[in-house]
Amino acid sequence: MGLQITTTLGRVKVPFEPLEPGIVRMYVCGPTVYADAHIGHAMSAIVFDTIRRYLEYSGYQVIYATNFTDIDDKIIQRAATLGIPPQQLAEQLIEDWLDETAALNVKPATIYPRATQEIPTIIEMVKGLVDKGYAYPVEGGDVFFRVRAFPNYGKLSGRSLDEMLAGARVEIDPRKEHPMDFALWKGAKPGEPAWESPWGPGRPGWHIECSAMIYRHLGPQIDIHGGGADLIFPHHENEIAQSEAFTGKSPFVRYWLHNGLLQLGGEKMSKSLGNLITIRELLEQGGGQAFRLFVLTSHYRSPLAFTEEAFAAAKRGLARLQSAVRGYQPDEPLPAPPDEEIVRHANETRTGFVAAMDDDFNTPEALARLFELTRAINRAQATGASRAGIRYAQATLYELAGVLGLRLDEPESPRGREAEPFIELLLEVRSALREQRQWSLADRIRDRLNELGVTVEDTPQGSTWRWT
Repeated sequence: MGLQITTTLGRVKVPFEPLEPGIVRMYVCGPTVYADAHIGHAMSAIVFDTIRRYLEYSGYQVIYATNFTDIDDKIIQRAATLGIPPQQLAEQLIEDWLDETAALNVKPATIYPRATQEIPTIIEMVKGLVDKGYAYPVEGGDVFFRVRAFPNYGKLSGRSLDEMLAGARVEIDPRKEHPMDFALWKGAKPGEPAWESPWGPGRPGWHIECSAMIYRHLGPQIDIHGGGADLIFPHHENEIAQSEAFTGKSPFVRYWLHNGLLQLGGEKMSKSLGNLITIRELLEQGGGQAFRLFVLTSHYRSPLAFTEEAFAAAKRGLARLQSAVRGYQPDEPLPAPPDEEIVRHANETRTGFVAAMDDDFNTPEALARLFELTRAINRAQATGASRAGIRYAQATLYELAGVLGLRLDEPESPRGREAEPFIELLLEVRSALREQRQWSLADRIRDRLNELGVTVEDTPQGSTWRWT
C-alpha cells in the first residue's frame, strides 16, 4: 500500500503523495529560545527526526527546515532579568540546542531560519494581507489578522469561532474587530528590539514568523508541517489562515503531523510547577540514546508519561539491542548470506519493519520487530549458526535501528564502553576456571555479573554476554 499518514486536518489516514515526486518539503516548529530546552522539546525533535529518517530511507529527498524564534516577549523578559541583551541570550540557547539535539542523534536541518533574519519577508506578508483586506493596522503600531475574513478559520482544530471564544481566555483589546483576531505585527515598546515597518517601528507576531519562513525557504505550499499537539491551536490554525490568505493557494500544508505531549509521572510538565527535566540533565546522566528509544516505544501521536521505571526499561532495551550487534563491524565487507533460519528471520524483520513504518510511522511495532530479531540473533549464536548468517542478521539490525536514529555502536555510561574491557577480562578468568573445573568460582562470577545486569551465556563457541 505504501506510506499512509494520519493528518491532523480531518483526522484521517491517507496515502502519502508529495507535491513534487521524490521530494519532501518538511517544516517543524522549533524552540522559542528563552530558557534551557527540556525533554518535552527533545521528544518532538526525536519524533520528527525519525519521520525524516524514514522518508529518506524510503528514497525521498527531504528538505527539512526547523526554526528558532529568537525574538519574543519571553526572551525580552528573561534577558532583562539576566541583565544581558536578548540577542546574546538567544544565541547562547541556540548553540545549546544544536549541541544537545546532536547528542540525541538528531540530524542537522537543511535550513535553520530565525525570526530576526526574516523581517523583510514578514513585512511583505503583513503588507500583502493588509492590502487584501485580511488584516488591519491599529493605533500603537500593531497589525491584526481579521479572522472573520477567512471563512475556513478553525478547520485544523475543528472548532468554530464561537467555540473558540467559549473555551479560551482571550485578552480583551478594544482595538480588535473580533476577540480572536491575532497580532501579525507588534508596535515597539520603549527599550525593546524593533525594526522599521510601514506601521512604525516594531517586531513580528509569533504566528507570522513560521509562515514567512516557509514561504521564503520552501515555497507557498509544503508537504509536511510538524509540531507538538499544543500548537494545533492557535499557532498552526493561524498559520493556515495567514498563509492561504496571502498566497491564495490551498492547502498550505498537505499533511499536518502533531506529536503527543510528554508528561512526568502522569503530570504535565510546567515551568510554573517546577517539574521539568532539561535535555542537559538527561545527557549528563548518559541517557540520550535510551531516551530516544523510550520516545519510540509510543506512537508519535500519543501522549507519553516519563517515569523512572519506563526510562530504566528503555535503558535495558537499548542494552539488549547493543549486545546483539557486539562484534559487528559496519565497514567490513558482508559475505553472501547462507540460506538458513537466521537469514530468513532478518529478511522477515525488514519486511515487517517497513510495513510498520508505512502505517503512519508506527515505531512501537517497528521496535518490536527489532527486538524479535535481537532474540533470534542470541539464539543463533547459542546454537552455532554460521558466522556469515549471524553477521547478516546483525547488519540488518544495525541498519534498521539506524533508520530510527538509534546508535548501537556507542553504549552510554554508566553501562557503557568503559565497562566492556572489565567484563571481557572476567569472562576470560571464568573460562580458565571452567577449564580447571572450578565450577563454584565460575558460577559465582556469572551470578555476580547477572546481579550487575550482565547476562552470561555459554555456547559451543565459548561464553558470550549481553546487558539485560
